[in-house]
Amino acid sequence: MLPAQQGYDRAITVFSPDGRLYQVEYAIETVRRGTIAVGIKCKDGIVIAVEEKPRKLQISETAQKIFQVDDHVGVAAAGYIPDARSQVDNARFFSQSNKMIYDEPVEVETIAKHLADQCQQYTQYAGVRPYGVSLILGGIVNKIPQLYLTDPSGTYISYEAIAIGAGSEQVTDFLEKTYKNDLAIDDASALAAAGIYLSSEDKEGTSHIRMAHIKIETGLYELISDEQIAKYANTAKEKYPHEQK
Repeated sequence: MLPAQQGYDRAITVFSPDGRLYQVEYAIETVRRGTIAVGIKCKDGIVIAVEEKPRKLQISETAQKIFQVDDHVGVAAAGYIPDARSQVDNARFFSQSNKMIYDEPVEVETIAKHLADQCQQYTQYAGVRPYGVSLILGGIVNKIPQLYLTDPSGTYISYEAIAIGAGSEQVTDFLEKTYKNDLAIDDASALAAAGIYLSSEDKEGTSHIRMAHIKIETGLYELISDEQIAKYANTAKEKYPHEQK
């Protein structure tokens, strides 16, 4: 009989004999089953992009998996999106509190650590379950772009570029091969679109892509229009044609 079948997955506070917390692993698996999200740091700022699959009659003007936390911070999520909304609300409250107390914009790492600490607490107390979502947090602080990833275990890590969700291993491999430190924000946006096409079943159109920029020049979060995303998608197909098949 497998350890999980012996009941070690029934409580978050119980380690299996081989040192695993099955409920945390199940939460991470929820993230792997979510649609793809990509974050890229570039010389001009930060690009975050997600795949959303609206139904035919759904009004999809409001993004469901990409959020603004503060003027200078954005978040992309993969996994159980209601959990993402809860964490984003927490991050917004924390960010505003930090602004009121210290009279300066909160650093992205500070938000990432705060959310990761909460995730970690939910791995060690009975009566709760881990958050089933990973977040890519990107922002500009003192003209410096910052990009962080949090996961249900309570880990937070800084990246130059990262992908989470279904097919993220393949997309991360693609980013490792193609990413360069001197990318302009338009090139990084095309790279993010190419990563989403690589993972997605939809190889045409851009109705399933949402994207946001945080530019060093302005330091402000900006949701990108569908028309601009279409331009980035066309550039992606020209520069990375083998990734669209």
